[in-house]
Amino acid sequence: MKSVKANLGRSLDRPDPAVRFYLFYGQDESQSRAFAERLLKGLEAEKFVVPANAAKADSALLADEASAIGLFGGKRAIWIEPASDEIAPAVEALLQVPASESPVIVLAGALKKSSALVKLAEASAQSLAHISYALDQRDAAQLVEQLARAEGLRLAEGIAARIAAAAGNDRGIIVQELAKMALYVGASLEDLATVDREILDEIGAGSDGDWSRLGDLALSGDVAALSHELDCGGVDAEPVSVLRALQRRLAMLAPIRARVDRGERPHDAVTSAGKSVFWKEKNLVTAMVTMWDSRALARVMERSGELERRLMRPDSPPPAQALEEELVAIARTARRR
Repeated sequence: MKSVKANLGRSLDRPDPAVRFYLFYGQDESQSRAFAERLLKGLEAEKFVVPANAAKADSALLADEASAIGLFGGKRAIWIEPASDEIAPAVEALLQVPASESPVIVLAGALKKSSALVKLAEASAQSLAHISYALDQRDAAQLVEQLARAEGLRLAEGIAARIAAAAGNDRGIIVQELAKMALYVGASLEDLATVDREILDEIGAGSDGDWSRLGDLALSGDVAALSHELDCGGVDAEPVSVLRALQRRLAMLAPIRARVDRGERPHDAVTSAGKSVFWKEKNLVTAMVTMWDSRALARVMERSGELERRLMRPDSPPPAQALEEELVAIARTARRR
């Protein structure tokens, strides 16, 4: 069945035992993931990952796994990300079995209304489907305000919109940026801290400066130019700034590529993005969205997040070296696309 926005929170926090298949899809993949993680907590279950290609190869796999009792007796939820219509036969088999021990949670990107997964989920009383639409600038700014309060931050006028724009209206990037700000200013719910333009400039959020060049070279597959920049010490001074600039570029590319996935030509999709793409960069962005599909962009974003978490650990590798290796890996991947 299709989710009702007003009841979604209750469905996630107090899941109906009769629901065995959850589908979260849409342009805002970070919001879909946040809803899925919230559901996981509501289920009080452990995540059991099943690759989409495994479910595609064996249409009985989901039904078998969902009917199986956990090895140690605890609750588990079967998790597939990213997914597409290729797993529809496996979901159909899941919905036909008499009983199920574990619910299946599926995360997909932008799916059409004619999608087999969407049709299966909306037609069954044992399913729940929710679409996460891309945030517009106004909604994104309101989201920033809400999330900032949860971090103990008080935002000066105009700051929320600036953070939203820098994050490409992507919830995942917004959450990361606000967490860093809260840490930087020592904010807490008991001791609110104000973030104004001066502090935002100190942190570097909302302004990429020259740091975006290295990420753009990597995403464009220009291994030679990237190697030259790295040999000249391109990331030595501010590796974190380079990484964040890369993340913001990825956040900008994702919704544009989603338009291409829905059938728009790359040039038209970039033009439709309006002011989020600087006019001098339109040809560059068009080339990138042609080169990278949504799944690949999501994977690079995931890897960048993993790298950032690694760099925050006490035993982390040297930041510049770790980032250089990741940028070269991205560039080599781009060349093969």
